[in-house]
Amino acid sequence: MITIEHIYVLIGLFLLVAALQTLSDRGNARRFSSAAFWSLLAIAFLAGDYLPADVMGALVIALAIIAGAGGLRGGSHPAPELVACRDGAARLGHWLLLPVLMISVLTLVLAVGLKHVEIGGKMLISAKQTTVVSLGASCTVAFCLALGITGERPLRAVHAGRRLLDAVGWAALLPLLLAVLGGIFARAGVGELVSRLLMDALPLGNQAVALLAYAFGMALFTMVMGNAFAAFPVISIGIGLPVLVGQHHADPAPLAALGMLAGYCGTLLTPMAANFNIVPAALLELRDQHAVIRAQSSTAVLLFCCNLALLFFLV
Repeated sequence: MITIEHIYVLIGLFLLVAALQTLSDRGNARRFSSAAFWSLLAIAFLAGDYLPADVMGALVIALAIIAGAGGLRGGSHPAPELVACRDGAARLGHWLLLPVLMISVLTLVLAVGLKHVEIGGKMLISAKQTTVVSLGASCTVAFCLALGITGERPLRAVHAGRRLLDAVGWAALLPLLLAVLGGIFARAGVGELVSRLLMDALPLGNQAVALLAYAFGMALFTMVMGNAFAAFPVISIGIGLPVLVGQHHADPAPLAALGMLAGYCGTLLTPMAANFNIVPAALLELRDQHAVIRAQSSTAVLLFCCNLALLFFLV
């Protein structure tokens, strides 16, 4: 059975190799602290299920201290040979796109078509977090396919991955941390508080008003938090479940899917989503750090309007 733990192990091993490469990189002025950061993160993925909660909490605090103190720096990376890259791209042509397309296609096949398949009396894919497990398995297959198409060594791919990791830096952890923050907010009762405030301020007994509050709440809370994963549990507990499902008998499956999509529209519009909107501007050396947000704002608004229409017709 392919489980989420197998995906965690692969991620942990990559981070561990990246940490070792960083440690041996003398061009990195903060190589020891940077290697410690990626090593601690690797431990979290490799042994998180076996460590006591207090130890994991201390590990997260250590990560925050290293990043906050400026201990995480990018290393030195040899510039790619442009001539060789162009020759390789010209030789392979559109075959280079096959591994990328394989990720989405295989994820859909595994998550939808093979989720009930059994081998030797055991499920092929774990019933828990099926989509995430399918995505991880698909990325692994696409990685192997890319190596076969290009003829490159696996270590070079790891080097390229570390270069990208250095470019993104601590922002690579934002989706993970914000998703955890959303769970903390849900445990702290923020969802119930939001529900009470909205019920006092809006006539949520009206179905149209409730749907508008849900969609706009998901987008706006995502803009504040920087990630739809943080907004989803709060707005779902505050409006989605008690009002739309409980009072108006909405179908929870499309409601959840379209609610997340409304949150993603908010992601396109906020600098709080630094790893999506600010880091790319820095990597591209754009003069305006909000250039990415400006470029995708019209798409976000149009997508939100379409998503709002789908909420009214499907939910």
